[in-house]
Amino acid sequence: MYAIVDIETTGGKYNEEGITEIAIYRFDGHKIVDQFSSLVNPERDIQPFVVNLTGINNKMLRNAPKFYEIAKRIIEITDNCTLVAHNAKFDNRILTTEFDRLGYEFDLNTLCTVELSKKLIPDLPSYSLGKLVKTLGIPIADRHRAQGDAKATVSLFKLLLAKDISKEIVLSLIRKDPKRQVEPKLLDLIQEVPAKTGVYYMHRKDGAIIYIGKSKNIKKRITQHFTNDNRKSKRLQLEVATVTYEETGSDLIAQLKESEEIKHNKPLYNRALRKTLFNYQLNSFKDDEGYINFRIEKSDGRKKAITTFTTYQQAKAILFRVTEKYKLCQKLNGLYETNSACFLYGLKECNGACIKEELPDAYNARVDGIIEKYSYQNQDMLLIDEGRTIDERSVILIENGQYKGFGFYNLNHQITNPEILKSIINPMTNNRDAQHIIQSYLRRFKIIKTIKLTPIEREVNKTAYIDK
Repeated sequence: MYAIVDIETTGGKYNEEGITEIAIYRFDGHKIVDQFSSLVNPERDIQPFVVNLTGINNKMLRNAPKFYEIAKRIIEITDNCTLVAHNAKFDNRILTTEFDRLGYEFDLNTLCTVELSKKLIPDLPSYSLGKLVKTLGIPIADRHRAQGDAKATVSLFKLLLAKDISKEIVLSLIRKDPKRQVEPKLLDLIQEVPAKTGVYYMHRKDGAIIYIGKSKNIKKRITQHFTNDNRKSKRLQLEVATVTYEETGSDLIAQLKESEEIKHNKPLYNRALRKTLFNYQLNSFKDDEGYINFRIEKSDGRKKAITTFTTYQQAKAILFRVTEKYKLCQKLNGLYETNSACFLYGLKECNGACIKEELPDAYNARVDGIIEKYSYQNQDMLLIDEGRTIDERSVILIENGQYKGFGFYNLNHQITNPEILKSIINPMTNNRDAQHIIQSYLRRFKIIKTIKLTPIEREVNKTAYIDK
Protein backbone atom coordinates (compact mmCIF):
# COMPACT_ATOMS: atom_id res chain seq x y z
CA MET A 1 0.00 0.00 0.00
CA TYR A 2 1.26 3.46 -0.90
CA ALA A 3 0.53 6.93 0.50
CA ILE A 4 1.11 9.40 -2.33
CA VAL A 5 1.77 12.80 -0.79
CA ASP A 6 2.27 16.40 -1.79
CA ILE A 7 2.94 19.23 0.65
CA GLU A 8 3.10 23.00 0.21
CA THR A 9 5.05 24.96 2.82
CA THR A 10 5.71 28.51 3.99
CA GLY A 11 9.32 28.44 2.77
CA GLY A 12 12.02 29.84 5.01
CA LYS A 13 14.97 28.39 6.88
CA TYR A 14 15.69 24.66 6.77
CA ASN A 15 13.55 22.73 9.31
CA GLU A 16 11.65 25.91 10.23
CA GLU A 17 9.12 25.67 7.40
CA GLY A 18 5.48 25.15 8.22
CA ILE A 19 2.90 23.22 6.18
CA THR A 20 0.30 25.33 4.38
CA GLU A 21 -1.45 22.57 2.43
CA ILE A 22 -1.31 18.78 2.28
CA ALA A 23 -2.89 16.14 0.07
CA ILE A 24 -2.60 12.36 0.49
CA TYR A 25 -3.94 9.59 -1.76
CA ARG A 26 -3.90 6.04 -0.39
CA PHE A 27 -3.12 3.89 -3.42
CA ASP A 28 -3.12 0.07 -3.56
CA GLY A 29 -1.08 -0.14 -6.76
CA HIS A 30 -4.18 -0.16 -8.94
CA LYS A 31 -6.62 2.43 -7.63
CA ILE A 32 -7.07 5.16 -5.02
CA VAL A 33 -8.77 3.66 -1.92
CA ASP A 34 -8.80 6.73 0.35
CA GLN A 35 -7.87 10.41 0.13
CA PHE A 36 -7.36 13.45 2.33
CA SER A 37 -6.53 17.07 1.62
CA SER A 38 -6.57 20.24 3.67
CA LEU A 39 -5.19 23.72 3.99
CA VAL A 40 -3.13 24.02 7.19
CA ASN A 41 -2.54 27.01 9.45
CA PRO A 42 1.28 26.98 9.79
CA GLU A 43 1.26 29.49 12.68
CA ARG A 44 3.92 31.52 10.89
CA ASP A 45 4.06 33.84 7.87
CA ILE A 46 4.40 32.59 4.31
CA GLN A 47 7.40 33.78 2.31
CA PRO A 48 6.36 36.22 -0.47
CA PHE A 49 7.85 34.11 -3.26
CA VAL A 50 5.79 31.12 -2.05
CA VAL A 51 2.60 33.21 -2.14
CA ASN A 52 3.38 34.10 -5.74
CA LEU A 53 4.12 30.47 -6.61
CA THR A 54 1.14 28.75 -4.94
CA GLY A 55 -1.43 31.51 -4.56
CA ILE A 56 -1.82 30.51 -0.88
CA ASN A 57 -1.64 33.53 1.44
CA ASN A 58 -1.82 34.14 5.19
CA LYS A 59 -5.45 35.30 5.07
CA MET A 60 -6.56 32.03 3.44
CA LEU A 61 -5.04 30.03 6.30
CA ARG A 62 -6.30 32.09 9.24
CA ASN A 63 -9.18 29.71 9.99
CA ALA A 64 -7.58 26.55 8.59
CA PRO A 65 -6.87 23.68 11.02
CA LYS A 66 -3.47 23.60 12.67
CA PHE A 67 -1.25 20.59 12.08
CA TYR A 68 -2.01 18.93 15.41
CA GLU A 69 -5.71 18.99 14.50
CA ILE A 70 -5.17 16.87 11.36
CA ALA A 71 -2.25 14.76 12.64
CA LYS A 72 -4.45 11.79 13.61
CA ARG A 73 -6.01 11.65 10.13
CA ILE A 74 -2.56 11.71 8.52
CA ILE A 75 -1.43 8.80 10.71
CA GLU A 76 -4.59 6.83 9.82
CA ILE A 77 -4.37 7.31 6.06
CA THR A 78 -0.62 6.53 5.92
CA ASP A 79 -0.79 3.51 8.24
CA ASN A 80 1.16 0.53 6.88
CA CYS A 81 2.09 2.51 3.76
CA THR A 82 5.20 3.43 1.85
CA LEU A 83 5.31 7.20 1.37
CA VAL A 84 5.56 8.18 -2.30
CA ALA A 85 6.26 11.73 -3.40
CA HIS A 86 7.99 13.76 -6.08
CA ASN A 87 11.15 14.59 -4.11
CA ALA A 88 10.12 12.28 -1.26
CA LYS A 89 13.07 13.32 0.89
CA PHE A 90 11.56 16.81 1.23
CA ASP A 91 7.96 15.74 1.96
CA ASN A 92 9.08 13.08 4.43
CA ARG A 93 11.37 15.56 6.23
CA ILE A 94 8.57 18.12 6.56
CA LEU A 95 6.12 15.55 7.96
CA THR A 96 8.73 14.05 10.29
CA THR A 97 9.62 17.52 11.59
CA GLU A 98 5.98 18.43 12.24
CA PHE A 99 5.37 15.18 14.12
CA ASP A 100 8.61 15.65 16.06
CA ARG A 101 7.21 18.99 17.27
CA LEU A 102 4.27 17.04 18.66
CA GLY A 103 6.53 14.43 20.22
CA TYR A 104 5.37 11.64 17.84
CA GLU A 105 7.72 9.38 15.90
CA PHE A 106 6.60 9.37 12.25
CA ASP A 107 8.59 6.70 10.43
CA LEU A 108 7.65 5.48 6.94
CA ASN A 109 9.64 3.90 4.15
CA THR A 110 9.79 6.20 1.13
CA LEU A 111 9.87 6.03 -2.67
CA CYS A 112 10.81 9.07 -4.73
CA THR A 113 9.20 9.49 -8.16
CA VAL A 114 12.06 11.78 -9.24
CA GLU A 115 14.62 9.01 -8.66
CA LEU A 116 12.33 6.33 -10.12
CA SER A 117 11.70 8.44 -13.23
CA LYS A 118 15.43 8.96 -13.80
CA LYS A 119 15.94 5.17 -13.66
CA LEU A 120 12.93 4.10 -15.70
CA ILE A 121 12.69 7.04 -18.14
CA PRO A 122 16.30 8.21 -18.62
CA ASP A 123 17.64 11.15 -20.62
CA LEU A 124 14.71 13.52 -20.24
CA PRO A 125 15.60 17.23 -20.23
CA SER A 126 13.85 17.85 -16.89
CA TYR A 127 12.41 15.81 -14.04
CA SER A 128 10.45 18.59 -12.36
CA LEU A 129 6.87 17.44 -11.86
CA GLY A 130 5.35 20.03 -14.20
CA LYS A 131 7.68 19.35 -17.12
CA LEU A 132 7.77 15.59 -16.54
CA VAL A 133 4.00 15.08 -16.63
CA LYS A 134 3.73 17.36 -19.66
CA THR A 135 6.32 15.24 -21.49
CA LEU A 136 4.46 12.06 -20.54
CA GLY A 137 1.02 13.43 -21.46
CA ILE A 138 -0.30 13.30 -17.90
CA PRO A 139 -2.90 16.00 -17.17
CA ILE A 140 -2.27 18.26 -14.20
CA ALA A 141 -4.59 20.85 -12.68
CA ASP A 142 -3.80 23.40 -9.97
CA ARG A 143 -0.04 23.23 -10.37
CA HIS A 144 1.81 24.03 -7.13
CA ARG A 145 -1.29 23.17 -5.10
CA ALA A 146 -1.14 20.01 -3.01
CA GLN A 147 -4.20 18.23 -4.39
CA GLY A 148 -3.37 18.89 -8.04
CA ASP A 149 0.29 17.89 -7.68
CA ALA A 150 -0.52 14.78 -5.61
CA LYS A 151 -3.13 13.60 -8.15
CA ALA A 152 -0.58 14.06 -10.95
CA THR A 153 1.96 12.10 -8.89
CA VAL A 154 -0.56 9.23 -8.61
CA SER A 155 -0.82 9.10 -12.40
CA LEU A 156 2.96 9.32 -12.74
CA PHE A 157 3.48 6.51 -10.22
CA LYS A 158 0.96 4.30 -12.08
CA LEU A 159 2.91 4.84 -15.28
CA LEU A 160 6.22 4.06 -13.51
CA LEU A 161 4.79 0.81 -12.12
CA ALA A 162 3.80 -0.20 -15.65
CA LYS A 163 7.25 0.70 -17.04
CA ASP A 164 9.04 -1.16 -14.25
CA ILE A 165 9.66 -4.39 -16.21
CA SER A 166 12.29 -5.62 -13.75
CA LYS A 167 9.92 -4.85 -10.86
CA GLU A 168 12.46 -2.73 -8.97
CA ILE A 169 9.69 -0.81 -7.17
CA VAL A 170 7.95 -3.91 -5.88
CA LEU A 171 11.23 -5.65 -5.05
CA SER A 172 12.39 -2.67 -3.01
CA LEU A 173 9.38 -3.30 -0.75
CA ILE A 174 9.69 -7.10 -0.72
CA ARG A 175 13.31 -6.75 0.42
CA LYS A 176 11.96 -5.27 3.63
CA ASP A 177 10.09 -8.53 4.29
CA PRO A 178 12.14 -10.37 6.92
CA LYS A 179 11.21 -13.78 5.50
CA ARG A 180 13.10 -12.89 2.31
CA GLN A 181 16.03 -10.99 3.76
CA VAL A 182 16.83 -11.97 7.33
CA GLU A 183 19.20 -14.82 8.07
CA PRO A 184 17.75 -17.79 10.02
CA LYS A 185 19.30 -16.78 13.37
CA LEU A 186 17.58 -13.38 13.28
CA LEU A 187 14.30 -14.87 12.04
CA ASP A 188 14.29 -17.15 15.09
CA LEU A 189 14.82 -14.15 17.38
CA ILE A 190 11.91 -12.32 15.73
CA GLN A 191 9.63 -15.33 16.28
CA GLU A 192 10.47 -15.41 20.00
CA VAL A 193 9.25 -11.88 20.82
CA PRO A 194 5.59 -10.77 21.09
CA ALA A 195 3.70 -8.07 19.22
CA LYS A 196 3.08 -6.35 22.58
CA THR A 197 4.07 -3.10 24.32
CA GLY A 198 7.21 -3.28 26.40
CA VAL A 199 10.98 -2.99 26.68
CA TYR A 200 13.40 -5.28 24.82
CA TYR A 201 17.06 -6.07 25.40
CA MET A 202 19.63 -7.26 22.84
CA HIS A 203 22.44 -9.40 24.24
CA ARG A 204 25.79 -10.63 22.92
CA LYS A 205 26.89 -14.27 23.35
CA ASP A 206 28.35 -13.46 26.77
CA GLY A 207 24.98 -12.03 27.90
CA ALA A 208 26.12 -8.39 27.88
CA ILE A 209 23.32 -5.97 26.95
CA ILE A 210 24.30 -4.04 23.81
CA TYR A 211 20.98 -2.29 23.14
CA ILE A 212 17.79 -1.44 25.05
CA GLY A 213 14.65 -0.20 23.31
CA LYS A 214 10.92 0.17 23.83
CA SER A 215 8.01 -0.22 21.47
CA LYS A 216 4.25 -0.51 21.32
CA ASN A 217 4.91 -3.57 19.12
CA ILE A 218 8.15 -5.31 20.10
CA LYS A 219 8.03 -7.81 17.22
CA LYS A 220 7.61 -5.04 14.62
CA ARG A 221 10.45 -2.99 16.12
CA ILE A 222 12.84 -5.96 16.30
CA THR A 223 11.98 -6.74 12.68
CA GLN A 224 12.93 -3.19 11.72
CA HIS A 225 16.28 -3.53 13.52
CA PHE A 226 17.00 -6.77 11.65
CA THR A 227 15.95 -5.52 8.19
CA ASN A 228 17.33 -1.98 8.22
CA ASP A 229 20.63 -1.46 6.44
CA ASN A 230 21.94 1.55 8.35
CA ARG A 231 25.28 1.30 10.12
CA LYS A 232 23.99 0.70 13.65
CA SER A 233 21.44 -1.91 12.55
CA LYS A 234 24.09 -3.87 10.66
CA ARG A 235 26.31 -3.94 13.75
CA LEU A 236 23.42 -5.10 15.92
CA GLN A 237 22.58 -7.84 13.41
CA LEU A 238 26.17 -9.12 13.58
CA GLU A 239 26.55 -9.01 17.37
CA VAL A 240 23.13 -9.97 18.76
CA ALA A 241 22.80 -13.51 20.08
CA THR A 242 19.65 -13.25 22.23
CA VAL A 243 16.71 -10.88 22.64
CA THR A 244 14.85 -10.73 25.94
CA TYR A 245 11.89 -8.53 26.77
CA GLU A 246 9.51 -7.32 29.49
CA GLU A 247 5.89 -6.53 28.68
CA THR A 248 4.57 -3.33 30.27
CA GLY A 249 1.11 -2.89 28.73
CA SER A 250 1.58 0.85 29.19
CA ASP A 251 3.73 2.76 26.71
CA LEU A 252 4.44 5.34 29.43
CA ILE A 253 5.98 2.71 31.71
CA ALA A 254 7.94 1.35 28.75
CA GLN A 255 9.44 4.80 28.18
CA LEU A 256 10.31 5.22 31.86
CA LYS A 257 11.91 1.76 32.08
CA GLU A 258 13.88 2.33 28.88
CA SER A 259 15.25 5.66 30.14
CA GLU A 260 16.22 4.34 33.58
CA GLU A 261 17.77 1.11 32.36
CA ILE A 262 19.81 2.77 29.63
CA LYS A 263 21.29 5.12 32.22
CA HIS A 264 22.01 2.19 34.55
CA ASN A 265 23.36 -0.34 32.02
CA LYS A 266 24.94 2.09 29.50
CA PRO A 267 24.53 -0.26 26.48
CA LEU A 268 27.05 0.18 23.68
CA TYR A 269 24.52 1.22 21.02
CA ASN A 270 22.31 3.52 23.13
CA ARG A 271 24.51 6.61 23.07
CA ALA A 272 21.66 9.05 22.22
CA LEU A 273 19.43 8.30 25.22
CA ARG A 274 22.28 8.57 27.70
CA LYS A 275 21.93 12.32 27.21
CA THR A 276 19.19 14.58 28.54
CA LEU A 277 15.92 14.14 26.64
CA PHE A 278 14.83 17.76 26.62
CA ASN A 279 16.32 21.15 25.80
CA TYR A 280 13.53 23.64 26.58
CA GLN A 281 11.15 24.28 29.45
CA LEU A 282 8.06 26.33 30.19
CA ASN A 283 8.33 28.81 33.06
CA SER A 284 6.00 31.51 34.40
CA PHE A 285 6.36 34.94 35.97
CA LYS A 286 4.04 37.73 37.10
CA ASP A 287 4.36 41.00 35.19
CA ASP A 288 4.06 44.54 36.58
CA GLU A 289 0.30 44.53 35.95
CA GLY A 290 -0.19 41.34 37.99
CA TYR A 291 -0.80 38.94 35.08
CA ILE A 292 0.95 35.55 35.01
CA ASN A 293 2.95 35.18 31.79
CA PHE A 294 4.33 31.99 30.28
CA ARG A 295 7.84 31.95 28.81
CA ILE A 296 9.76 29.29 26.86
CA GLU A 297 13.37 29.10 28.02
CA LYS A 298 16.43 26.90 27.58
CA SER A 299 16.35 24.06 30.10
CA ASP A 300 18.02 25.02 33.35
CA GLY A 301 18.35 22.67 36.29
CA ARG A 302 18.40 25.62 38.68
CA LYS A 303 14.83 26.62 37.79
CA LYS A 304 11.70 24.58 38.45
CA ALA A 305 9.98 24.01 35.13
CA ILE A 306 6.22 23.77 34.66
CA THR A 307 6.88 21.26 31.87
CA THR A 308 9.68 20.42 29.46
CA PHE A 309 10.10 19.93 25.71
CA THR A 310 12.51 18.23 23.35
CA THR A 311 12.66 21.10 20.84
CA TYR A 312 11.79 24.79 20.72
CA GLN A 313 9.34 24.13 17.87
CA GLN A 314 7.49 21.58 19.99
CA ALA A 315 7.37 23.99 22.93
CA LYS A 316 6.02 26.82 20.79
CA ALA A 317 3.39 24.64 19.11
CA ILE A 318 2.06 23.44 22.46
CA LEU A 319 2.08 26.94 23.96
CA PHE A 320 0.06 28.18 20.96
CA ARG A 321 -2.40 25.33 21.47
CA VAL A 322 -2.78 25.95 25.23
CA THR A 323 -3.14 29.71 24.72
CA GLU A 324 -5.93 29.18 22.20
CA LYS A 325 -7.72 26.41 24.14
CA TYR A 326 -7.89 28.33 27.43
CA LYS A 327 -8.48 31.78 25.92
CA LEU A 328 -5.17 33.14 27.16
CA CYS A 329 -3.35 36.07 25.62
CA GLN A 330 -0.75 35.56 22.88
CA LYS A 331 0.88 38.85 23.80
CA LEU A 332 1.38 37.89 27.45
CA ASN A 333 2.79 34.51 26.44
CA GLY A 334 5.33 36.01 24.03
CA LEU A 335 3.64 34.61 20.92
CA TYR A 336 2.49 37.90 19.36
CA GLU A 337 4.46 41.12 19.46
CA THR A 338 2.23 44.18 19.64
CA ASN A 339 1.65 47.33 21.66
CA SER A 340 -2.11 46.84 21.56
CA ALA A 341 -4.49 43.85 21.47
CA CYS A 342 -3.24 40.41 20.47
CA PHE A 343 -4.35 38.49 17.38
CA LEU A 344 -6.74 36.20 19.30
CA TYR A 345 -8.55 39.23 20.77
CA GLY A 346 -9.60 40.22 17.27
CA LEU A 347 -11.06 36.72 16.84
CA LYS A 348 -12.83 36.98 20.22
CA GLU A 349 -10.70 34.09 21.51
CA CYS A 350 -8.84 36.22 24.08
CA ASN A 351 -10.76 37.93 26.87
CA GLY A 352 -8.66 41.06 26.66
CA ALA A 353 -5.88 40.69 29.23
CA CYS A 354 -3.58 42.24 26.61
CA ILE A 355 -5.48 45.54 26.90
CA LYS A 356 -6.48 45.08 30.55
CA GLU A 357 -10.14 44.32 29.77
CA GLU A 358 -9.89 41.08 31.73
CA LEU A 359 -8.77 41.50 35.33
CA PRO A 360 -5.63 39.68 36.55
CA ASP A 361 -7.51 37.54 39.12
CA ALA A 362 -9.84 36.02 36.50
CA TYR A 363 -7.01 35.53 33.99
CA ASN A 364 -4.60 34.07 36.55
CA ALA A 365 -7.19 31.57 37.78
CA ARG A 366 -7.13 29.90 34.35
CA VAL A 367 -3.34 30.05 34.20
CA ASP A 368 -3.07 28.41 37.63
CA GLY A 369 -5.33 25.62 36.39
CA ILE A 370 -3.01 25.04 33.43
CA ILE A 371 0.06 25.01 35.66
CA GLU A 372 -1.60 22.44 37.91
CA LYS A 373 -2.51 20.30 34.91
CA TYR A 374 0.87 20.34 33.19
CA SER A 375 3.08 20.40 36.28
CA TYR A 376 2.59 17.91 39.07
CA GLN A 377 4.80 19.85 41.49
CA ASN A 378 3.86 19.17 45.13
CA GLN A 379 1.07 16.82 44.02
CA ASP A 380 0.35 13.28 45.24
CA MET A 381 -1.39 11.12 42.67
CA LEU A 382 -1.66 7.81 40.88
CA LEU A 383 -1.62 7.55 37.08
CA ILE A 384 -3.69 4.54 36.02
CA ASP A 385 -3.22 3.06 32.55
CA GLU A 386 -3.37 -0.20 30.56
CA GLY A 387 -1.91 -3.33 32.14
CA ARG A 388 -0.24 -6.36 30.60
CA THR A 389 -3.49 -8.36 30.54
CA ILE A 390 -7.18 -7.51 30.22
CA ASP A 391 -7.80 -7.84 33.98
CA GLU A 392 -4.79 -5.77 35.02
CA ARG A 393 -3.92 -2.08 35.27
CA SER A 394 -0.60 -0.30 35.54
CA VAL A 395 -0.02 2.43 38.12
CA ILE A 396 2.59 5.17 38.46
CA LEU A 397 3.04 6.83 41.85
CA ILE A 398 3.78 10.55 42.13
CA GLU A 399 4.52 11.67 45.69
CA ASN A 400 5.04 15.34 46.53
CA GLY A 401 5.70 16.03 42.84
CA GLN A 402 8.31 13.29 42.52
CA TYR A 403 8.14 10.10 40.48
CA LYS A 404 8.43 7.20 42.92
CA GLY A 405 7.94 4.16 40.73
CA PHE A 406 5.40 1.95 38.98
CA GLY A 407 3.60 -1.32 39.45
CA PHE A 408 0.73 -3.50 38.28
CA TYR A 409 -2.43 -4.54 40.08
CA ASN A 410 -5.45 -6.74 39.51
CA LEU A 411 -8.77 -4.97 38.91
CA ASN A 412 -10.17 -6.67 42.03
CA HIS A 413 -7.73 -4.79 44.30
CA GLN A 414 -8.46 -1.47 45.98
CA ILE A 415 -5.49 0.42 44.59
CA THR A 416 -5.73 3.22 47.17
CA ASN A 417 -5.28 0.76 50.02
CA PRO A 418 -1.93 1.88 51.54
CA GLU A 419 -0.54 -1.62 52.11
CA ILE A 420 -1.35 -2.82 48.60
CA LEU A 421 0.08 0.35 47.09
CA LYS A 422 3.29 0.00 49.08
CA SER A 423 3.72 -3.64 48.08
CA ILE A 424 3.23 -3.27 44.31
CA ILE A 425 5.28 -0.15 43.56
CA ASN A 426 8.73 -0.86 42.12
CA PRO A 427 10.94 2.03 43.29
CA MET A 428 12.50 4.02 40.44
CA THR A 429 14.82 7.00 40.19
CA ASN A 430 13.23 10.45 40.07
CA ASN A 431 15.18 12.65 37.67
CA ARG A 432 14.44 15.39 35.17
CA ASP A 433 14.27 12.92 32.27
CA ALA A 434 11.62 10.84 34.05
CA GLN A 435 9.60 13.97 34.79
CA HIS A 436 9.93 15.06 31.16
CA ILE A 437 8.70 11.66 29.93
CA ILE A 438 5.65 11.74 32.21
CA GLN A 439 4.71 15.36 31.46
CA SER A 440 5.23 14.90 27.72
CA TYR A 441 3.14 11.73 27.68
CA LEU A 442 0.27 13.30 29.61
CA ARG A 443 0.22 16.23 27.15
CA ARG A 444 -0.04 13.95 24.14
CA PHE A 445 -2.07 10.95 25.23
CA LYS A 446 -5.01 10.05 27.41
CA ILE A 447 -4.55 7.60 30.25
CA ILE A 448 -7.40 5.67 31.86
CA LYS A 449 -7.58 7.95 34.90
CA THR A 450 -5.69 10.06 37.42
CA ILE A 451 -6.39 9.59 41.13
CA LYS A 452 -5.45 12.53 43.36
CA LEU A 453 -4.25 11.41 46.76
CA THR A 454 -3.88 13.02 50.18
CA PRO A 455 -0.98 11.99 52.43
CA ILE A 456 -2.30 10.86 55.82
CA GLU A 457 0.90 9.67 57.39
CA ARG A 458 4.52 10.69 56.83
CA GLU A 459 7.11 8.67 58.69
CA VAL A 460 10.63 7.65 57.81
CA ASN A 461 10.47 5.32 54.79
CA LYS A 462 6.67 5.14 55.02
CA THR A 463 3.82 6.97 53.31
CA ALA A 464 0.17 5.93 53.32
CA TYR A 465 -2.67 7.33 51.28
CA ILE A 466 -6.41 7.53 51.09
CA ASP A 467 -8.61 8.59 48.21
CA LYS A 468 -9.28 12.32 48.21
